[in-house]
Amino acid sequence: MQKITFILVTALSLQLASCATTTADSTSGVKRSQFLMMPASSVDRMSAQAYAATLKEAEQKKTLNADKAMLARVRGISNRLIAQVAVFRPDAAQWKWEVNVEKNDALNAYCMPGGKIMVLSGLVEKINATDDELAAVIGHEIAHALREHGRERMSQAYLQQFGLQALAALASGSAVGGAAVQAVGAGSQLFFALPNGREQEREADKMGLELAARAGFNPNAAVTLWQKMDAQSKTAPPEFFSTHPANQNRIADLKVLMPKVMPLYEAAKKS
Repeated sequence: MQKITFILVTALSLQLASCATTTADSTSGVKRSQFLMMPASSVDRMSAQAYAATLKEAEQKKTLNADKAMLARVRGISNRLIAQVAVFRPDAAQWKWEVNVEKNDALNAYCMPGGKIMVLSGLVEKINATDDELAAVIGHEIAHALREHGRERMSQAYLQQFGLQALAALASGSAVGGAAVQAVGAGSQLFFALPNGREQEREADKMGLELAARAGFNPNAAVTLWQKMDAQSKTAPPEFFSTHPANQNRIADLKVLMPKVMPLYEAAKKS
């Protein structure tokens, strides 16, 4: 009984201590308090393993970095964005960043916790993306990693699925029954299976826009990007039924922020 009480008290203490914001407040104004009870080291380890498995599978299918010109282009854009991440969190400049391209028709890209970026070739080819538009979407994905949205989703999922007891065991490094072990094993699957929430998507839009502007990419490209994406997704469900903001609402929000980030873009172009 004393052990259970100790675990629950520890869990509640960890829960209270786990509410924080992961990034510095900046022009984009993102500073929401987040629930981050899952240890960052555990999330980064799971993500690195999942990313390595993805690379291995793509290598076997001969779809990894097949287009050298596209790879050089994507890495050049990404490196300019990565050079600006310290504005939001200085430690991110020391992450072990990786940037790869997979030959795949899907319009998608992602940045896993710890800075593991993957761009699918369909995103570049199907919408004939400009460098500025690619910067908008890659910046958006980098923002997800900076805000640790994956860790936040996993913390919430573990709490719902396994309860405070197992989550406390994960956070404290101990083990409580099979639930904690099962929770660890589900990590990489949860990252890919759990969609970002609408607020997380809005945060990534805002921070990604600022990141692109600071890197010298035209922020207006975020609008044309989502207009192109909207044209590709006419069968998308209404916003109420989706975790992603509706494209038109997303574009409207970006336009509101545009006057704040344009000076950053102009300054970057002069430097």
